This record gives sequence, structure tokens and C-alpha cells, in this order.
Amino acid sequence: MMGRRRRRQAAPKDEDFTFVSPLVKYLLFIFNMIFWTISMVMMLIGVYARVMKHAEAAMACLAVDPALLLLIVGVFMFILTFCGCVGSLRENICLLQTFCICLTVVFLLQLAVGILGFIFSDKAQGKVSEIINNAIVHYRDDLDLQNLIDFGQKEFSCCGGISYKDWSQNMYFNCTPENPSRERCSVPYSCCLLPKDEAIMNTMCGQGMQDLDYLQASVFINTNGCIDRLVTWIHDNLFLLGGIALGLAIPQLVGILLSQVLINQITDQIELQKYNLQHRCDPWH
Repeated sequence: MMGRRRRRQAAPKDEDFTFVSPLVKYLLFIFNMIFWTISMVMMLIGVYARVMKHAEAAMACLAVDPALLLLIVGVFMFILTFCGCVGSLRENICLLQTFCICLTVVFLLQLAVGILGFIFSDKAQGKVSEIINNAIVHYRDDLDLQNLIDFGQKEFSCCGGISYKDWSQNMYFNCTPENPSRERCSVPYSCCLLPKDEAIMNTMCGQGMQDLDYLQASVFINTNGCIDRLVTWIHDNLFLLGGIALGLAIPQLVGILLSQVLINQITDQIELQKYNLQHRCDPWH
């Protein structure tokens, strides 16, 4: 009888045992909470940028709208990290598996895009050229896109896709005689060379530059296209890009690893509870 009582008194201590590590559980929760907050900020910025635009202009260039891209990425991150937060906090295997699978798919897609982009570099360059030309067409339709193009042309000291004459694809800068725009045959001010003695940029400095040949225009603007500049920059900064790719991959791998460890621990805990439940009626257990 005494031995039986001692075993019954020791049983609650066995039931208090858990395979789920609080360190793994709350580390995964904090990890997701950080990226959940980032996704909220991205969504708010995207919504604000979309609301501030005119509806007609915004709908005209959805394919090259930075605000829409930011909003889509923010919504996806919000849903994904929400599954991770709630799944880790509530020890919900379904949510954790959803989080783990989606994060694994995203990681594999990024890896595949990087490998395919490296192998088929010519096709990737053609796709980039198509995106840039599309952005040039909608330059005046979207203020965010306009600022992004101006920033890129200033940073890379370039103008247009292949050359500065690509700006003729835009209806405002088109160089045909039928174009009534005051900006006919011009290029954006971000193509201009800023003289050393001038602190303020003349926004009309690109006026009529498409009428000039390369040598004449090169005195006033950058005549090289942004595609060649971008390719050169990529080749010169492979280690930097590799570091950025690694910096993006490490958090994803950490999230996958932590979620999988937690899933295994929860599964073991469920098996332990089933075992205890089956043997609870045994007086010798």
C-alpha cells in the first residue's frame, strides 16, 4: 500500500514534465513578432501611398507601382508572421506547419530565381530592360515611380534603359513632331550633369536633349543607359550582393529551423500525454 501511494504521489511530477522548450517557443514568437511589426509598417506605408494618389493615375500603372508592391509584400508577411506568432504562443501545430511550409517555399523560390537569373543572365537582362521601359512609359503617371526612377538615374549616373533616347517612349518626352508637349524631345532632370559650381539643380536642364547627338548631349547629361550601368554595378559588387542575400536567407532558415524544432517538441508532448492518459487507469503506473 505504501509503495502504491508513493507511486501515485510521484505521478503529478511526471505529468508536469514537458518536451516543449520555453526558449524555443518564445524565441520563435519574438522572431515572428519583429517581422510582424515590420509587415505592419510596410502595409501602412503602402496604403498611405495608394490613398494619396489620384485613382486614375494609380490604376494606369499597377504593374510598376512601388506602393502596390510594398502593400502586397506587407500583407503576405503579415499573414505569414501572424501564423508564426499565434502558432508558437498557442503551440498550434497546424499554424506552425503553415508558417514553416510557406517560409520554405519562399526560400526555395528566392534560391531558384537567383540561380536561374545567374544561368540565364541574358534573358534576365531582357526582362529588366522590359521593366525599365515600362517604367519610362508611366514616368509621369505615378509620383512614387517617378521618384524611384530619378533616384536610380542619379545614383547610377545614367539616363533611360539603353540610352537617353529611350525617353522618347514616354508620351510627354516623345520626340515626334506631332507631340504638343512642352517637354518634347527632353529628358528628366535626373539625367543632367550637375555643375560643380551649382548647388541647385535646374529642373529644365534636360530640355531638347534628344535632338542632340551623343557627343553634344554628353556635355549636359548622362547619355549611358541604366541597364549597362546596373550590370556593371552588379559585377563590381558581387560580394556585397552575396552578403545581402545571405542576410535575407539566415532569418528565413532560422525561422524554418525553430518552427520545425517546436513542431517536433509539441508532437512528442502530445504522444506523452496520450501515453499518460492510457496508463492513468493502471494502479501500478
